[in-house]
Amino acid sequence: MNNVISEYQKWKQQGEDLRIQAKEAMESRFRELLAEAVELAEEYRADFGAPLKPPAPVTAFRYKAHGKAKPRKAAKPKAAAKAAPPKEEPKAPPRPDPKVAGLQKRLATARKKLDDAKTAGTATRALEDKVYEIEDELRLAGQAQ
Repeated sequence: MNNVISEYQKWKQQGEDLRIQAKEAMESRFRELLAEAVELAEEYRADFGAPLKPPAPVTAFRYKAHGKAKPRKAAKPKAAAKAAPPKEEPKAPPRPDPKVAGLQKRLATARKKLDDAKTAGTATRALEDKVYEIEDELRLAGQAQ
């Protein structure tokens, strides 16, 4: 009987050791994934100018964004490119007004809801009014510039 008890205690200890190892491995993997998520969010913000939002079930994913994006190293030009005269690069179009961009986003969402309502055969009057209001705001924002 002592043998069974000692075997059980050994098994229990091994289980506890394995549990601790699994806990540490999961914590380590979690940190690695979070670090990778932060890198992706930073790259997305640097490339597209907007924060990347986590999926709805994730309610707390906070990180401190760097004030300035790290400058990317440009690829070294090849020898043939050095011999060619420098070309004038076309200037990027000016950034749209954030207010206008937000209104356009709201308009797209409202139009999608309107289309969905028409497809479903539900009342569309309120949605049509909302689309009209947003279009009106866009016209006013365009005149203010």
